[in-house]
Amino acid sequence: MCGFVGFLGDFSFELLQEMNQRIAHRGPDDSGTYYQPEQQVGLGHQRLSIIDLSELGHQPMFSEDRRVVIVFNGEIYNFRELRRSLERDGYSFRGHSDTEVLLQLYRRDGEKMLAQLNGIFAFAIWDHDRKKILLARDGVGIKPLYYTKTRQGVLFASELKSLLCHPDVDRSLDLHSIHHHLTYQWCPHPGTVLRSIKKLPPGHLMWLDASQDTDSYAFYDLPYDQPVEPIREEDAIRLLQKQLSLAVERQLVSDVPVGAFLSGGLDSSSLVALTQRIAHQSQRKCFTIGFQGEANPKGEGRVDDLPYAKRVAQDCDIDLHTVYVGPEMTEHLERMIYHLDEPQADFAPLHVYFICQLARQQGIKVLLSGTGGDDLFTGYRRHQALFYERAWGWLPQPIRKLIRTQTGHLSNLSTMGRRINKAFQYADLTQPERIVAYFHCLPPEIIHSLYTPDAKAQVADLSFSAPLTETLSKLPPNTDPINQMLYLEGKHFLPDHNLNYTDKMSMATGVEVRVPFLDPDLIRFATSLPVDLKQTATQSKYILKRAMEPYLPHDVIYRPKTGFGVPMRRWLKVELRDVVEDVLSPHNLKQRGLFEPTAVHNLLEQDRKGYVDGSYLIFALVTLELWMRIFIDRKTSWF
Repeated sequence: MCGFVGFLGDFSFELLQEMNQRIAHRGPDDSGTYYQPEQQVGLGHQRLSIIDLSELGHQPMFSEDRRVVIVFNGEIYNFRELRRSLERDGYSFRGHSDTEVLLQLYRRDGEKMLAQLNGIFAFAIWDHDRKKILLARDGVGIKPLYYTKTRQGVLFASELKSLLCHPDVDRSLDLHSIHHHLTYQWCPHPGTVLRSIKKLPPGHLMWLDASQDTDSYAFYDLPYDQPVEPIREEDAIRLLQKQLSLAVERQLVSDVPVGAFLSGGLDSSSLVALTQRIAHQSQRKCFTIGFQGEANPKGEGRVDDLPYAKRVAQDCDIDLHTVYVGPEMTEHLERMIYHLDEPQADFAPLHVYFICQLARQQGIKVLLSGTGGDDLFTGYRRHQALFYERAWGWLPQPIRKLIRTQTGHLSNLSTMGRRINKAFQYADLTQPERIVAYFHCLPPEIIHSLYTPDAKAQVADLSFSAPLTETLSKLPPNTDPINQMLYLEGKHFLPDHNLNYTDKMSMATGVEVRVPFLDPDLIRFATSLPVDLKQTATQSKYILKRAMEPYLPHDVIYRPKTGFGVPMRRWLKVELRDVVEDVLSPHNLKQRGLFEPTAVHNLLEQDRKGYVDGSYLIFALVTLELWMRIFIDRKTSWF
C-alpha cells in the first residue's frame, strides 16, 4: 500500500521530486524515482512496506532488462498463485513482493493481466519498447488515480494535490462537479471540482503516449447484468459463509500484523469474528470510536455503537482500543479536506483518521474494514424505502404526486417526520429518477436557489439526475430496482465517497485499509442472489444476518442500524454555529461569487427552525469553501 506519481511529457526532475514529496505521508518506509528525459518519462513512488519488507520490494521496480518499469499502490491477494503460474512459464523472481508478480505478469500477458487480479490496486507501467504508459485502477475503485493534461504532457498521481505542483495545471472550477457535490456530497467520476483534473474510473485502464492521447476503456464492471438464479436459503447461507471466509483469509496475507475496525455494527463484527476463527490470534488489536458527551442528541436518529463493539470484543477475545471524540474533532477540518483532495461533506473521514492514527501508534499498519457490506447486501435506509415502493410505486402519477404533497408537510424536527418526508419527496417521478433521487441531500430546486445568476446559468442545462441515470442505463431493463440502487452504490457512492475517504485518511497516517466485502468473488456471488434474500420488509442484509448467526451474538446481529457518523445536525446548530457563520459569511460568499448571501442565510434560518433538514447541504457549502481556500487560494500551511 503506497502512493505514486508520474508523467509522460516535457517535465523536469525537480517537478517529479516535488510531486512525490507531496504524498510522502502515503509511504513513510521508502521512496524512489525513475526519470528518463530522453524518453520524457518520470515515475515516483512512496512505499508503505506490507509484503516483502526487504529492499527487493523497492519501487520503481524494473524488469531484468530495465525495459519495463512499474509503480504500484495496493495489494494483490492472489499474487502467490499468479507467481506459481509465472514460474511454470519460466519467469524468475528476485524477491517475494506482489509488485514483482505484477511486473512479470505484464511482461507475459500485457493488459490482459488485469482480468486475473484479485486485489486493490492502482499502478503505472512504463513500457520502453511501446513508448507508452499503462495506467489501471481496480474494479471497484478502492485505490485512487488522478490525471491531467497540460501543454507539456500528461501528469498522473495517487492524489490530486500532487498534480497541483505544476503551475500550468488549470485551477478553473467545474460548476457541474460543484453542483454534484452539493447534490450528493461527493463528485461522481470522472469529474473533480477542477475542470482540468479527472479521476480514472474504477475498473478502467488508460494508455498514455507522447501524442497525449488518453485511450481509456473498462476492463471490469460490477456483474449486475448476470442472471439472478433461484437458490435455497440454506444453500445461500452456506455459500455466503464460505465466500466471506475465503475473502477474509485472502486479505490476511501480510508480513506485518493485521488489525481491524470494529464499530459494533454487523459488517465489521462479522469480519472480526471470521478473522478470529481463521487466524486464531489471541488479543488481536481492533479499534473503535466513542463519543464524549451525549451520544444521541434529540432528532439525530443515532444509536450508540460502543456497547456493541465492547460486546463483540469480549465474545471474540480481542484487544479493543477506543478513540473518544467530540465537537473538538472539527478543529481538524482543514487537515481532513487537504488529505481528501475533494470537498466531501461528511465527518466520517475524521473517524477513519483518528482510528488509523491510534492503530499506527500501536504498531498496526494494516486494518480490515467492513466497508462495502451495505453496498452489496443492502443496509442503508434508502434500500428499505425503495423496497416499500412495491406498495405504492405502481400508483398513477397524480396520486403519487398527492402523496408527495401531503407528506411534505411533516416536520423535519423529528427523526420519523424527516424520514417519511424524504421517502416520498420524489414520489411523482419515474422510477429511475426516484432511485437516483434517494442519493440527494435536498431537492434540486433548493440547491439551484443558492447560486448567483452567473453560476445558475452554468448549471441550467444540467439534469438533476445526471450522471447517475447514465450509469443506470448500462443495466438490462428488467433489473430489479434494489439491484439498480446497489449498482449505483458500487459504481459511485463507494468509489467517489466511502472508499475515497477511507483510502485518503488512512494513508494520511501511513496505514493500509483492506475491504474483504469487496472481494471480486464475493461480489459475483452477492450480485447473483435474489433480491428478497438481501432486503425484506423488516430486515436489511437478511442473508448476511442469517449467515452470521453461528458466529456472533444475536443482539449484535439484529441491533438497530446506525451510521459511521456524528450528531451533525446538533453540532452545526450549536457547537459549530460560529464556524458555519464565519465560513459562510456574506462577505466570504460575495467575494467567492458562487452563492447568493441572502439565499444561504435563508437556508441557515430554515434549517435552524426545522422547516427544512439542510444540515448536509450546509456542511457541503462549508467544506466547499474550505476546499477552495486550500486548493485554489492556497491560504493554508499545507501548501
